[in-house]
Amino acid sequence: MIEAKSLTMVYGNSKKAVDDVSFTIQKGEIVGFAGPNGAGKTTVIKMLTGILKPTSGTASINGFDITKDAMKAKMSFAYIADNPDILIQLTGLEFLNFIADMYEVPEDKRKDRITALSERFGMADVLNTRMKDYSHGMRQKLMVISALIHEPPAWILDEPMTGLDPSAAYELKQMMREHAAKGNAVLFSTHVLEVAEQLCDRILIIDKGRIVEQGTLDDLKNANPGLSLEEIFVRLTGRPEETHE
Repeated sequence: MIEAKSLTMVYGNSKKAVDDVSFTIQKGEIVGFAGPNGAGKTTVIKMLTGILKPTSGTASINGFDITKDAMKAKMSFAYIADNPDILIQLTGLEFLNFIADMYEVPEDKRKDRITALSERFGMADVLNTRMKDYSHGMRQKLMVISALIHEPPAWILDEPMTGLDPSAAYELKQMMREHAAKGNAVLFSTHVLEVAEQLCDRILIIDKGRIVEQGTLDDLKNANPGLSLEEIFVRLTGRPEETHE
């Protein structure tokens, strides 16, 4: 459902930010993407979503190539970026309707979805307030709602918990589980290894632009007996996890 084949990104003449990254995320899977700052997580996600064009390699979502069939690929995923400060002159409701228009969500369906999602994230009472008056966490909640409004099969989330209060983070984690249980796919980057440990069917660890390990938590622990996920991460990357890219 989400597939990267030999994705490579070279900046300038020599700097390889991402080097020959390949993985597949199947229906029903939640996959965590972990790595130190600057390891290439966000660059991979931007190539998967079509924000960056890879130097080489391909990415596809739900069977659609992100470069050759961009519109169908982009209709197939929800993307939550790590920066929620977008079009903040709009009210929350105006922004959600703008996103719904882009994804051609019918009026009757969007109203129900906006109501359900805004109530779930505690945003129903502030949708008529301009986003410039929101806190960072409130803007992040609205980005989550907007990304899910067209109900796509694949979710690609870049540090989605950043800025969320514990209640909203709990709701998003529950929704990720529910989404995967329906046969959909979730890829999310995180610097919080405990979250990856709680949620993920598999974990990808990237360092210096290359995937250095991937597998289930049991796979990783069997290959590194006696070590916690945090200790495995440090062994593979050579330094502790920091904040985020």
